Amino acid sequence: MKQALLIIDAQQDLIEGSHEESPVFEKEQLLHTINKVIEKAMKENVSIVFIRDLDVSNGEGTGFQVHQAIHVPSSAVTFDKAATNSFYGTPLTAYLTENKIEHLVIMGCKTEHCIDTAVRTATINHFDVTLVGDGHSTSDSKVLSAEQIILHHNETLHGHYNVDNFSLVRHSHEDLFNPVHNEHR
Repeated sequence: MKQALLIIDAQQDLIEGSHEESPVFEKEQLLHTINKVIEKAMKENVSIVFIRDLDVSNGEGTGFQVHQAIHVPSSAVTFDKAATNSFYGTPLTAYLTENKIEHLVIMGCKTEHCIDTAVRTATINHFDVTLVGDGHSTSDSKVLSAEQIILHHNETLHGHYNVDNFSLVRHSHEDLFNPVHNEHR
């Protein structure tokens, strides 16, 4: 089964915070986890795709770039998006289809927006998804702490399905590129 690691909005100003954004919850741990999963993906020869949000730093400068602490492999592909949905208006679906990808491992920012949307859209588009439970983050909202948002989404998205394809939440210490979806069908 062909797979891809999808790292969404792991951008400098989104993770570190800016005059418009608060830093994400446990940012150092998030960066460590992203690098650990990238290393695993490279060992398994898994395609790595970065998605950048054009709203971050107005789509320019160092704040817009993938966070400087993330080890971006030279083989990684990067797509920019103008919407919350990584699949909307980007070549992502075409890239995944052309490369016969069936399973996506998803991580990045922000949990309740772009991560939630990517997981749900991926299952609709016939991909099985593994959400890295300790590999996504957000900042506090007006009603919930970042930690509550992350825990809620890990519970809600674990087992989220669209009949044939669904998502599971697993953690970075697990064998993420050995999908277990067929054990639950």
